[in-house]
Amino acid sequence: MSEIRKDRLLNEFLNYLQVDRGLARNTVESYFYDLVQFAAYLERGSFTLKDASRSMVLDYLSFQREQGRSARTLSRYLAAIRSFYHYLLQERYIDADPTENLESPKLEKRLPRVLSIQEVDLLLSQPNVQTVIGLRDRAMLELLYATGMRVSELTGLNTEHLNLEMGFVRCLGKGFRERIIPIGMVAVRYTREYLLKSRARLRKNNWERGLFLNRHGKRLTRQGFWKILKGYALKAGIQREITPHILRHTFATHLLENGADLRVVQEMLGHADVTTTQIYTHLSQKRLREVYEKAHPRA
Repeated sequence: MSEIRKDRLLNEFLNYLQVDRGLARNTVESYFYDLVQFAAYLERGSFTLKDASRSMVLDYLSFQREQGRSARTLSRYLAAIRSFYHYLLQERYIDADPTENLESPKLEKRLPRVLSIQEVDLLLSQPNVQTVIGLRDRAMLELLYATGMRVSELTGLNTEHLNLEMGFVRCLGKGFRERIIPIGMVAVRYTREYLLKSRARLRKNNWERGLFLNRHGKRLTRQGFWKILKGYALKAGIQREITPHILRHTFATHLLENGADLRVVQEMLGHADVTTTQIYTHLSQKRLREVYEKAHPRA
């Protein structure tokens, strides 16, 4: 396979992922990076992507394991390679799929880290709501914890996605799947105040539809939100690392600990499969066990 042909097939595949399967740009870029690495490995032995056999795929995964890659990373590599060859077979570029019946490396079940209710209260109280930026930040933090949205979903919100009177937000998730998420009274209050007092002062152009804006009047980026969150975690004196995804985990765990139905939480998180949501039930059980062992005299 020539370099030009390799690039053409990869570009076709990436276009298929983005257009036909509706995967997010970050996911598509991750697939591309993983496949370029695999192609480079094959080229060392003068093989092309089209030449790859089952044993070559296994050798590549063994090589990456020797480099210290985790089972989770190896599983991601295999997922990218498997998807690529499935596509080539589907389009009849190859006659046999070298990844057929290959099992993914077994992953250790890692329970997500979450914040306690006290830590959430401490974190959310850090922004100075008497300032334009502080009020924006409080509204963002409250909305993220109230809905369990991904940070990309939060920064992708437009003003028309909100219905504060009814108390819900319309969110566009992975694969362009839309979902409606209820918002609690506290998040509604701060979001409304932000819209009335801060957003108009931040906005520089009437055509800007983004809900949360930066100092330049443009839509706040994911990276911008990460920096803001990190700053408030530091200010709150919370020693462990806090990411937007930890707030998502915290949202789900606190709901389940207080009796929410698993299917309802699945719907709010936008999980296609309920088994993805079930990890939070394991976390709740683990914490219940810890409370029991501390509190019961015969534990």
